[in-house]
Amino acid sequence: MLTPGQAAPAILGLDAEGREIKTADYAGRRLVIYFYPKDNTPGCTAEACSLRDHYAELQARGVEVVGVSKDSAASHQRFAEKHALPFPLIADTNHTLLEAMEAWGEKVACGRRTVGTLRTTYVIGPDGVVEHAFGPKDIKTKIHAEQLLAVL
Repeated sequence: MLTPGQAAPAILGLDAEGREIKTADYAGRRLVIYFYPKDNTPGCTAEACSLRDHYAELQARGVEVVGVSKDSAASHQRFAEKHALPFPLIADTNHTLLEAMEAWGEKVACGRRTVGTLRTTYVIGPDGVVEHAFGPKDIKTKIHAEQLLAVL
């Protein structure tokens, strides 16, 4: 995982609408970038809905949210519409951002080793530098927004 003090990548990727999202787009505000394994799975849906339900409170604190997974833009559009997500989702199908932000790697599920998305969240400061990082073992999907609000 990236550690506090490290700079976030300048270009984050393309959202479900095909717009390029850059760290500079959020200059002067905090940015939560959360990486999740797959659209419409129970844990990922719980996490997205937690962030959706607390989105107004996060914005009131000067925080924006961007979600990232390896799913396609079309999958993201369906996921965002189904759950009324008010924040962009980046379709990182080539794992570029996932790897750059160390959210891609080996994991163990049901005793089986695989390579994939490591559920990870970063709070990026107004200057584009990581302020806080949550690793896979830190994140509680149903209350993730509350976890974030506690450190902001």
